[in-house]
Amino acid sequence: MGVNFDLNDLQAFRAVVELGSFRKAAEAVNISQPALSRRIEKLEAALGVRLFERTTRSVTLTTVGRVFAPSAEQLLDDLDVALLGIRDVSTSRLGHVTIACVPSVAYYFLPSVVAAYHSRYPRIRVKLLDSSANEVLGSVISGEADFGVSFMGSQEPEVEFKVLLQERFVAACRRDHPLARKTRVSWSELYEHEYVSVDKTSGNRLLLDQALTTVAPRKPSVCETRHVTTMLGLIEAGLGVAAVPSMAMPMRDHPILTSVPLVDPVVTRRVGIVSRRGRPLAPAAQQFYQMILDTKRSGMARAAKKTSK
Repeated sequence: MGVNFDLNDLQAFRAVVELGSFRKAAEAVNISQPALSRRIEKLEAALGVRLFERTTRSVTLTTVGRVFAPSAEQLLDDLDVALLGIRDVSTSRLGHVTIACVPSVAYYFLPSVVAAYHSRYPRIRVKLLDSSANEVLGSVISGEADFGVSFMGSQEPEVEFKVLLQERFVAACRRDHPLARKTRVSWSELYEHEYVSVDKTSGNRLLLDQALTTVAPRKPSVCETRHVTTMLGLIEAGLGVAAVPSMAMPMRDHPILTSVPLVDPVVTRRVGIVSRRGRPLAPAAQQFYQMILDTKRSGMARAAKKTSK
């Protein structure tokens, strides 16, 4: 016996899941609230289960509903993929996209992309997972994120790593610090001053440890953090200096912070898009992915070069 529900019923279900309200879902799919309720009742009758617990104040998924929701989302995403070559389904559908990214990317680059994406696709919800490089990689491999933006993953067999740019590490300091007057700073010079570092859980720490095997600090850092953005806050407060990726630095006209290129050696990292190998992106995620590629020359490339001398 066939299952007696159709695409409209699944879309109604997804709208309620996404918006948490029958009224808002009905408005989103352009039908009356009673009509949307009938679609949900039809889907529940076809499946033989209750998908939502409804009160006068809230709508929540039942246990079975929570299990069914990812399957319904996948069915609709697979259909969108099949139709993508025929028409632009992303402009007329509800949906969501989840991007995992390292904090420097999340703070200094992705906001402008999210704003542009929302302007073009206002009905698609964007979720950012700002995490360490290792956590970004794990989120992509597990499927928690559609894709990631990071500097780790190029050696992993489960993922594809599309390079966006290569950036160098720079010495971050206050404008009134002695290093701010230099045109370049060696790593040995950097470590002569009080400095802040990232801890051993950071992907940047692993990269630097591998690149600086011949440069040993004479004294430990005054403070360790997990994220570069936290480190910059400490530098701004006058706690010392730090080695950071150039993209993490604020704009040149920042009133307090500046940066100087680090040399002997020059240490770089590659930033790229990390996605699961062999798994096509859903249309909502594909559109965001493409927007990042379209933006890299004007946004990320400028950020990577702004401290170069």
